Amino acid sequence: MTKTPKYWNNAKKYLSNKDKVMLRLIQKYKSPSEVILTSRKDIFFSLCKSIIGQQISVAAANSVFIKFKKKCKNKINATIVSKLSKSQLKSCGLSRQKILGIKNLAKQILDKSFNPKLINKMDDEEAIIYLSSLRQIGRWSAEMILLFTYNRANIWPVQDIGLLRAISKNYKKKYLPPEKFVKLLQKKFSPYCSVATWYLWRSIDPEPIQY
Repeated sequence: MTKTPKYWNNAKKYLSNKDKVMLRLIQKYKSPSEVILTSRKDIFFSLCKSIIGQQISVAAANSVFIKFKKKCKNKINATIVSKLSKSQLKSCGLSRQKILGIKNLAKQILDKSFNPKLINKMDDEEAIIYLSSLRQIGRWSAEMILLFTYNRANIWPVQDIGLLRAISKNYKKKYLPPEKFVKLLQKKFSPYCSVATWYLWRSIDPEPIQY
């Protein structure tokens, strides 16, 4: 894991001045031991984890991921995954679609038809489109990669159920909160939507979100 993003302290000041709810959340979750938004800086690892975790519970995803990691001999990279058979991946508890997604990802990394280094040169929307071109990676997964792996400062994942629940709870709105209100918050929190998202998630989860 790397250090907290450089923009974090500036973002806290900015959001605290902009919004009373943000001020309250930032003051509440400020213990020295707090785990902030950190990153492994390993996109292949993160994409595999994203694919594995789709449409299943956190507990189930963790169980499958542990088995997957064991099959990879604790070294999750494209070369090792490319050598695993479909039956080996199936034995981890992966569905056919997830197996195809992971195998395809490994192939594209190795043949360089997908080049993660290009993402650093893209703006957020370009990067989301590029990541979404991968099999089994949609907009939400792409946004999680930009937020957790690349630590982009202004990601506002409006398809995320946790974020929408947190908005409803903290701003006393019905669930689902009105789209117009969600967009209003996005405008208010830019250019630090990622930090606002993290604190909103934190308000409904006893453990800091990691990915």
